[in-house]
Order: sequence, then C-alpha cells, then structure tokens
Amino acid sequence: MLIGTEKDTERVEHPVDVVEQLAATNDWSFDREDEDEISISVVGAWTEYQAAFTWLPHLETLHVSCAFDLKAPERRRAEVMGLVSAINEQMWIGHFDFWPQEGVVMHRHGLILTGGAHPSATQCAALLENALSACERYYQAFQFVLWAGKSAKEALETANFETKGEA
Repeated sequence: MLIGTEKDTERVEHPVDVVEQLAATNDWSFDREDEDEISISVVGAWTEYQAAFTWLPHLETLHVSCAFDLKAPERRRAEVMGLVSAINEQMWIGHFDFWPQEGVVMHRHGLILTGGAHPSATQCAALLENALSACERYYQAFQFVLWAGKSAKEALETANFETKGEA
C-alpha cells in the first residue's frame, strides 16, 4: 500500500554517485560495474570487509551491506545463526544476516530517500561507519563460535566485555 507517494522521482544526482565520490575522496579501493551498485574494500582491525551500496529505485532506498568471510562448517551453523539472532537483539541500527550457501555474515541497513531526497556524503559515510563498527565489534564473537567452540551466549558475552583503565 502506498500512501500518497510517487515512485518515479527525478533525481539531480544518482545516490551511488555520492558514495563513489566519497570512496574516491578517501582513496578506498572500489569497483562500480553497475549504475546502481558500488563495492568498496575496507581493511579493519580484524579482517578486510566488503561493503556494497546498492540503489533500489522501486523502494527509493540506498542499501548498504558489509560482509566478511566466515566459512562456517555445517556443525557450527546453528550456533552462528543463534549468535546472529542474539546480536540483532542488541542492534539499534541495521542488522546481521548469515548466508549459509556463501558462508558470509553481513551487516545490512537502508537509507530511505523517498520523494527525491538526496543522500549527503556525511550520511553515506555514517552508513558505512555504522556497518564497519558493527562488524568490527562482533567479528571476534563469530570467531569464538567457529574456532573456539563457544556457544553464542558465551561468544557474545566475551565480545561485549569492556575493559576499563590501563594495565
């Protein structure tokens, strides 16, 4: 059901162009094979992340996904799915998905730009920063589940443990 909106809005600039300008300004490695999508590689503290911004014109939404290789063996996939669910309960912005066929965990979020709204470079940077921060924060929890044999609950407790002060 649509409530008083028009989907064929003229745009001064393609939303993905804003992301491409942001990537170029920051000297990030990126690839744009399609008008509606750009992929950016970002090196984090734990691994390299693949971020993709996709313009979804039928939803008037700029979608961002940030993925990292997981390679979960079949015997640990249920625990990985449990961890994804537990993490998502704590998320205010975006969510995690696990795609078992590809063995990929990704953080996803969308910026709704109805009525011709235009994303700013600051908004696009915030979308990417949020996705990267979430991936960096929980990357070790996924590793604890996969390689240390921890339960989702134990892994999340360990990942959420914050140290205070200096040693």
